[in-house]
Amino acid sequence: MQTKLMEILSIHYPILQGAMAWISDGKLAAAVSEAGGAGIIATGGRNAQWVKDQIRLAKSLTNKPFGVNVQLMAPNKDELVAVICEEKVVFVTLGAGNPIPYFKSFQQAGILKIPVVPNAKLAKRVEDEGADAMVIEGMEAGGHIGSITTMALMTQIIPLVRIPVIVAGGIADGRGVAAALVMGAAGVQIGTRFLLAAECAAHDNMKQKLIEAVDTDSVITGYSIGHSVRGLKNPFTEKFIALEKTHALQEDLEKLATGTNRLAAVDGDVVNGMMQAGQSLLGLKKIEPADQIVKNLMEEAKEVLAGAGNLL
Repeated sequence: MQTKLMEILSIHYPILQGAMAWISDGKLAAAVSEAGGAGIIATGGRNAQWVKDQIRLAKSLTNKPFGVNVQLMAPNKDELVAVICEEKVVFVTLGAGNPIPYFKSFQQAGILKIPVVPNAKLAKRVEDEGADAMVIEGMEAGGHIGSITTMALMTQIIPLVRIPVIVAGGIADGRGVAAALVMGAAGVQIGTRFLLAAECAAHDNMKQKLIEAVDTDSVITGYSIGHSVRGLKNPFTEKFIALEKTHALQEDLEKLATGTNRLAAVDGDVVNGMMQAGQSLLGLKKIEPADQIVKNLMEEAKEVLAGAGNLL
């Protein structure tokens, strides 16, 4: 198997580990890269020193390619970009804002630019401005989401652009990997599945809730105020959604949600915290090393792809 993404990143498998705020650190990124994919360090909520330390930690654990994600809504984004350019990681993913003003800095540093795009219009724009690849993320994904499904994004964007397209949102097994590749994707980005990696820093309480979850436990908060976030149903989400139905003020809802991601992921408060996770939950049954997760994903994908010819 060889895709354009594997070629430009020099990776063995077309799998990127999604950047999950408060969770995706240097240890997890290095583990996924060592397994043949490409790990990503998440900078959401972090300061520049932490990011520098995690990049250097990852470099001490692997000599294989990994990347860093920048949330462009972060108040310290310029400082983070400067650190990433100094450390010269292989690639960056950029979301939650306009990535184009930062392309020149990354280009000069020799860092590949991979923006996360929610629609076809932005996909064409970032391609025209020099993006090296792009991630299209459907609303099945965990965390902050758009309004278009993964299938619809693939159907409309992959034929529209020439640069490699990485598909994210609801992909949690090898069948999903195979489906994206058949649709013309150059790779996939997977977040939720790696929450159960042994190297993942997510609190054990959250990991256990993921293992116990059923398919109907996925809910969206913030839809009414234009800040949709997907996660696991719990007392916090029930309270939030109930307030949304009463048309509570946006400022009150945002105040209620502030800090809840960290509360669940780091502190392990799965009652009052927001457990950000994607919609594909039933296959999340055990904690295992990132190497085993990547191996399972690729073995199943290859098996599915090998059998696809029998349909003709």
